[in-house]
Amino acid sequence: MAKLPPVLSTDDLALAELCAARIDGELVVIDEAWAPVDEPDLPSLRASAIGLRAPRTLVIERFSAAWVHDAIPAPPHVAQFCVSRTSRVAVISAPRLVIREVSISDADIIDFRHARCTTVARTGFDLLREPGHADPRPERVVAELCARQPLLIDELRARFAGAVRMPHRALALERLARIEAGQTLRHPVGDARQLPAPAQPSLRPAQPSLTR
Repeated sequence: MAKLPPVLSTDDLALAELCAARIDGELVVIDEAWAPVDEPDLPSLRASAIGLRAPRTLVIERFSAAWVHDAIPAPPHVAQFCVSRTSRVAVISAPRLVIREVSISDADIIDFRHARCTTVARTGFDLLREPGHADPRPERVVAELCARQPLLIDELRARFAGAVRMPHRALALERLARIEAGQTLRHPVGDARQLPAPAQPSLRPAQPSLTR
């Protein structure tokens, strides 16, 4: 088979051909798209797969963006997109798709080749403000984003410090405080376990350390 583009849909090949290529081990299913098996599983690939659901003028956001940034293992059943309030976009109606208007700047958007997605910081900022005190998912996902990027907590706190009047700000700060406390418990400052242990005599040869 000739070199394929990063993601494929039924606009590129007939469904029967796509399914046959998957059975032959040449393609894998990713969201509602297909990708060559040797294509690296990168944010750009996941964004391109979700991006097939909507025009490129829309921006992947919230839980869909979290999947793009590899903070959750699978894409949401309903893809989440946003559009700037200043953009002129025709009404879009599609199954498994939700779109909302937001205030967003270009600095909050990653412009992949085939799709656009909110940055990690903007994704965390949006998820922390997701309504629903009883829903543990936003906090859990943002905690995963922060675990991957330790400086993200400081960036998020700075964002909320500069945005005093906004919906669900108090809820967002509560979630962020718990995330920060959880990270402190995992990596306490001055934890004796992080200090090298003094050398001890041993009757056995030293074992090589395990690495990940």
